[in-house]
Amino acid sequence: MSEEYRNETNNAKSISDLKPPVKEEPKKANNYDGVKKVIAVVSGKGGVGKSLVTSMLSVKSRQAGLSTAILDADITGPSIPRSFGVKDRAMTDEAGTVIYPAITSTGIKMMSLNLLMDNETDPVIWRGPVIANAVKQFWEEVLWEDVDLMFVDCPPGTGDVPLTIFQTLPVAGIVVVTSPQDLVSMIVEKAVKMAKMMKVPVLGIVENMSYFECPDCGKKHYIYGESHIDEIAKDLDIKTVAKLPIKPEVAAMVDSGRAEDIDVSALNDIFEAIKEA
Repeated sequence: MSEEYRNETNNAKSISDLKPPVKEEPKKANNYDGVKKVIAVVSGKGGVGKSLVTSMLSVKSRQAGLSTAILDADITGPSIPRSFGVKDRAMTDEAGTVIYPAITSTGIKMMSLNLLMDNETDPVIWRGPVIANAVKQFWEEVLWEDVDLMFVDCPPGTGDVPLTIFQTLPVAGIVVVTSPQDLVSMIVEKAVKMAKMMKVPVLGIVENMSYFECPDCGKKHYIYGESHIDEIAKDLDIKTVAKLPIKPEVAAMVDSGRAEDIDVSALNDIFEAIKEA
């Protein structure tokens, strides 16, 4: 018995005062400790191409030489694996406590509920808290190892899952995806206000399906109406805006699992803002 512990015992007034020397255990590493930066890709409504933008930003990150990952948090509508042609199910360790992410042909790590399903077309009929917990498990139980930049494909809206992401993950910033419609200002503002309430900076806005450029004459046609995204961004003090045109070949690449072949140069400014975050 050490002299220090003997003196402590002699001075004790009750059993509760008798505390043995504390042995400090080494801190257990978390599966996500190697993730350096997390960017959430969000939208105020569905069907605007949020998963496409997530995929394109990930491809851009990988092209820049960064170790890149995608956490597909759109639990009830996961599409990331198919976009990259990833079909094999995710693997776990023998104890089933650690999940290994799938890896694309260029080295992008990903985790999606579709990588755990027997059939990718099976519906996920879960309530909000269960869905939110699945996202937490993807973050905590997947062995991400070293990742320079992780993109989180959030479900649309401002509900349970986006809130869980902002509260659980160290989100460095968000990218808002929208489309050129009359309701866009209200929808974008909802997403921006949520980010501000959670004290997460908005790094940029991507307007998908902004226009269609005629391959014959080069004239731009605004299928969904004239864009007002520049004015909206200015009103919301968002400095970086990208506009993605309607390109049938892009849709074909995604449908055939060739997201890594898409020209992602339209997102150069958005990516620079992400690197600086």
